[in-house]
Amino acid sequence: MFIGEYIYSLDEKKRLSIPAKFRKELGKRAILTRGLDNCLVLYPLQEWEKLTKKLESLPLSRSEARGFLRMMLSGAVDVSFDKLGRILIPEYLKEYAGLEKNVAIIGLSNRIEIWNEQKWKEYKERIEKESESIADKLRELGI
Repeated sequence: MFIGEYIYSLDEKKRLSIPAKFRKELGKRAILTRGLDNCLVLYPLQEWEKLTKKLESLPLSRSEARGFLRMMLSGAVDVSFDKLGRILIPEYLKEYAGLEKNVAIIGLSNRIEIWNEQKWKEYKERIEKESESIADKLRELGI
């Protein structure tokens, strides 16, 4: 299970170290792709396979489904870890997420999100202010 928040630096060659505790669960390879809210998502291979099976069932007759499939799958790249536990972030994904020097790495149970540090701080502040409203909506869903 991936949990926690870490701030790491992206080096000049677009390599990013992934926390050691996360690497243990990820294994030697993972899938990196565009996420929602202009972040990147790093999936363990088994979670990526589960997700792609769900995505394959989306109705291709709906433009929203086609758009989401294109966003997720065309942006996906198979990444492996070097000896220092780093992955290479392709330029198009770096640009999509607006990654700069400092990067927030967020554990979210079955996946990891990678954010521009400043965007993450702004997002987190906004969500923290809305926490009561979010809790009410989750109660309506039975959570």
